[in-house]
Amino acid sequence: MPSPHRAATVGLIAAACLALPLGACAKREPAPASPAEPRQSLIRFVAAEYSTETKAHLEKLVHEFELKNPDIIVELQVANWNVLDGIYTAMISRNQPPDLLNTNVYAHFSKAGILNDLNEIVSPELLSKFYPNLSAMDRLEGKQYAIPYVASVRNLYYNKKLFAASGIKQPPVTWSELEASARKLVSAGKSRGFGVDLTDDEVQAYLSYFFFGAGGDWIKDGRWAVNSPANVEALTFLKRLYDEGLTDEEPTVTTRDEKQRIMGDGKLGMMISGNYFSSVVPREFPGFEWGSGPIPVKDGQAPVSFGVQDVLVSFKTDHTDPVALSKFLDFLYDDANYADMVVREGFIPVTSTVGDTLSAADPSMKRDIASLASAKFYPIQEPAWQAVLDKTRKMGDAVLYDHLSPKAALDQLQSFAITRSAAYAAE
Repeated sequence: MPSPHRAATVGLIAAACLALPLGACAKREPAPASPAEPRQSLIRFVAAEYSTETKAHLEKLVHEFELKNPDIIVELQVANWNVLDGIYTAMISRNQPPDLLNTNVYAHFSKAGILNDLNEIVSPELLSKFYPNLSAMDRLEGKQYAIPYVASVRNLYYNKKLFAASGIKQPPVTWSELEASARKLVSAGKSRGFGVDLTDDEVQAYLSYFFFGAGGDWIKDGRWAVNSPANVEALTFLKRLYDEGLTDEEPTVTTRDEKQRIMGDGKLGMMISGNYFSSVVPREFPGFEWGSGPIPVKDGQAPVSFGVQDVLVSFKTDHTDPVALSKFLDFLYDDANYADMVVREGFIPVTSTVGDTLSAADPSMKRDIASLASAKFYPIQEPAWQAVLDKTRKMGDAVLYDHLSPKAALDQLQSFAITRSAAYAAE
């Protein structure tokens, strides 16, 4: 039975309804909801420029992807390696890091806790395609902080006409043969001998060629070994080649790409470069006759294979959408899309599906992929590697122009590497 107060309240409501127009107190149906705005996911993708074709190719891929996925926006920025670090560093400092970054380092980002674990984003199908030795280098403590993007192996490339004119029958495979061949090329008076890149772009690569060729390394038994006797001997030999006029004139000025053009133009006898040399240089110099051989090593040392891989990393952002990222990565690495990219850029694929297809049509690709499986690499799993790399880039001028002896330069770099690693370990 209702209380007197409740009965009075009901009566007042009834009276109020009689005073209103008919139907005003009828039960109201909710107004139809306005259609929700479609949600769009954002992917900021910062990619490295490998050649003049890189930007156009990626823009085409992004356009095709967005047509198929109108709910995903991809903001693409393609940058030269010389400015790439500055671009993503500025984005990180503004707390707007890229969702995807094409780079060659990652461990210091993972140490800072700002990377996504790509195991939680990349589809199992795509993860299974990567060559295991490459994806293992991009994994720390069970987390896939990076995934392989492109790879290359390094070889000695030479100008066949210059070699023939200088009486050189075979590419050099030892340091003594390298020195002798460079002397013959210089004595012939038609070109410089051996191209050496100690610019910011490649100084770490040339140090690696000769460190490994002497039996040295950047790290040995888990510890930095930058100033090991083998490495000091390697840098001393490289400096002697320059001092005796057997290299190109400006090792710290002309980059690898510029030296490749100098060689294609017939003014440089030989240099070490990546397997992309065989695609890029002949395309620019159609009449160029070239040959290749292994990286020369110190007499008595075993042959060395050296590889490089670039990676993709994903930063944690305030709009990270794992599903959208997974879709885009599947599209980027789709066999047809990815094969088109590696062929036009002259790289080695990092996925076995594309690797198998290209190897079946090209014996040299099969050989390069086999070399990649046993190659030595930069120590990209070390958090201090980025800092050591930056420090290494400043060594060229100091060593070549006698501001520091090879040993003093490597002693300084060793001390820096140990100090920086200790700082990371203390965090």
